[in-house]
Formats: sequence, C-alpha cells, structure tokens
Amino acid sequence: MNSKKQRIAILGATGSIGSSTLDVIRSNPKKFDVFAVSGFSNIKKLHQIAQEFSPSCIVLPNESSREKFLSLPSLNYPYEILLGEEGLCSVSTATETDVVVCAIVGAAGLKSAYEAARKSKKILLANKEVLVTAGALFMSAISKYGAQLIPVDSEHNAIFQCLPPSKNSTYIRDIKDLKRVHITASGGPFLKRPLDTFESITLEEASKHPNWSMGRKITIDSSTMVNKGLEIIEAKYLFNLNPEQINVLVHPQSIVHSFVEYIDGSLLAQLGHHDMRIPISYALGYPDRINHTGAQFDIKNLFGLEFSEPDYKRFPCLKLAFEALMDGNVACQIFNTSNEIAVESFIAGKIKYIDIPKIIAKQLETISQTELLEINDIIEFDFRIRELTKSYITKC
Repeated sequence: MNSKKQRIAILGATGSIGSSTLDVIRSNPKKFDVFAVSGFSNIKKLHQIAQEFSPSCIVLPNESSREKFLSLPSLNYPYEILLGEEGLCSVSTATETDVVVCAIVGAAGLKSAYEAARKSKKILLANKEVLVTAGALFMSAISKYGAQLIPVDSEHNAIFQCLPPSKNSTYIRDIKDLKRVHITASGGPFLKRPLDTFESITLEEASKHPNWSMGRKITIDSSTMVNKGLEIIEAKYLFNLNPEQINVLVHPQSIVHSFVEYIDGSLLAQLGHHDMRIPISYALGYPDRINHTGAQFDIKNLFGLEFSEPDYKRFPCLKLAFEALMDGNVACQIFNTSNEIAVESFIAGKIKYIDIPKIIAKQLETISQTELLEINDIIEFDFRIRELTKSYITKC
C-alpha cells in the first residue's frame, strides 16, 4: 500500500457498516485518516465518532439536527458542518477525499455515490440501492471516469476475491471464462418456521438475525430474502452477468459467502466468519490485505456445512426479484422502493409481515415507467414509487 495515509469519507458512519469501518480504521491508524462522516438520526453517536476521529467535515440531514449536534459538548478541534444531500455530495467529491465508503441505507445515498464515481474516487460500496436503482448509469460512470469500485457486501466481496486479478486499475468486468456465481443466503430467522404460522410473525421476531448483526431494516429484508433479491440485481451490474449466471443457495451457517464457477468446472469460494470487518478490511486495503480486530477463523470448526435451493413459497420476494431482474432497470427500482415503504409500514404496525411481498408484487404489476437515463429522473421516479406505494397501503 502507498505509504501516504488514505483519507476516508464515511457516508453512514453511525450504522453497522460505518461502525465496522471505523473499527478497521482504528486498527490501522498509520494507514487511514477519517476526513468526513455523516449520520442521520443518531446524532449522539455521530458526536462520539467526531470526538474520537476528529473528521474535518460532519454531514447532518438538516438544520434541526445541526442544532442538536451543537448542543452537545464542544469538539476541541476545527471542523465544518454540512447539511443534506448537498453536503454528502460535497464530501464525496472533495479533493481531500481519497476513499468514499457508501453505507447510507436506501436511495438517499444514490446521488453522492454517483458524484463520487464522476470524480474518479475509490468507492467502497455497501449501499445496495445505488446499483439496484441506477446500475447501468452508475457502472457507466465508473468506467467513463476511471473510478475504482470495490463491493463491501460480504457476498459480492467474496465474488470479487474469487475472480482473477484485474488487468486495469478500475474494476473487474467481462470475465469470459466465468460460468456463473452462487450467492449464499443464511435463510434468516424463519428458514424452518412452519409456513402456516407466517401470519403471526412479529416485528421483534423479524428483527433478529441468527448470524449477522445488522440494522433493523436490513435484518427484516434478510428474513424476507429481499436482501438477497437486491444482491442478485447488484451482481448483474457489478460483474456484467446475465440473470441465468446468478444462482442463490441457502447456507444457514454463513461461512461460505459466495462461489464462483468457471467453465472448466473449477469452483472457487471465499470462507470466513460472518463479520463485516473482513470484507471492509479487504476493500480498504485493496490490493493489499490489512489487519483488524475480528476473530480469526479456526479451520477445525469447518464441518457440517449445509446448502440447499431456496423455497419460493417461503421466500416469494426472492422470486419477485428474479422476475424484476429479467424485466429491467425500472422493475428493479420498483421492487426496491416499494419494499422500503412496505418495511417502514410493517415497522410502524400498519401492515402484517406477510403483506410485504403482496405489496411489492402489486406495485410491480401496476406502476409503469419508460427507461430512465438521468440520475435526477431516477430520484424523481423513486419519489413517485414511494407516494404510490404509501397510497396503496393506506387504501388497503
């Protein structure tokens, strides 16, 4: 690695990905500095991060959150507060920023990631929605402006590690001898639950993942396998794959994170603990490997691994995702955004757990839109999907 410290902008610093990223940086103080951080609702945690890492820029969502931040004990160093999407774009494109960690959940992180690509940054992508809603546009910007893109999601990071070394400094695409990829899924908390009891699934039950420690929305998405549906869409754009080259396997132990299958019959896999510090440290250090404080994997514990095909009756959202992938970019965006609103409604107690796939299916059936080629049009369509989905839920 270059001896010069890399300056990091962490968009979504208070979430689980942000926390794991900060832990890796904490373990490598001679390699990285935190230039900028952003947060949304957890202002107190963002303040604690600023106290420890002294970022030059702090991005908050609005004026109210700025006032709340400033009401906390004063920080003993000079810093600048920026607000909203404009603030996110400002730090993601700043000359001082070497690496942008895109870890904001939802479409809110789309424009700042796109602008980082246009400024040729090294991008560590954890935000699924960037590729799901604007995959073709985003990957075109990565290629056109020579940005470096490394996926942080454990499954895509595993695929990245199993591919041959890149012949350029930007990204690995068009692997001619790749047959297909197998993305693993834990199956979540309801893998063995009787289907006739899904009607009574509670928010508390859906918010507990058997293996991973994640935010509530992502944990619920894992239980419905929407999370895996988003990952197959991402994989299509990240690795330039056809839908038939993407397969999902249920693997409850979450030890094998993905397989890459080649045309000669070879099958490469990446294994490790279900600890996000592993893919984050790989992405931060790439092309080198760096240390972190996570537990090392003991090969003696490698036994009893299970793999099976997903049951679409149990996970109808995964089937909807494959159908959306076949239909194209617009359907993928409808799938993603209608799910966001459905999950918000489930958390708020407005709908039942089993209503989530029904709402997604209805929006895929009824919302229509021609192909969108500009980032602002995609953002406007996202807003339209949200309003239509909210209206549908209200009427039900």
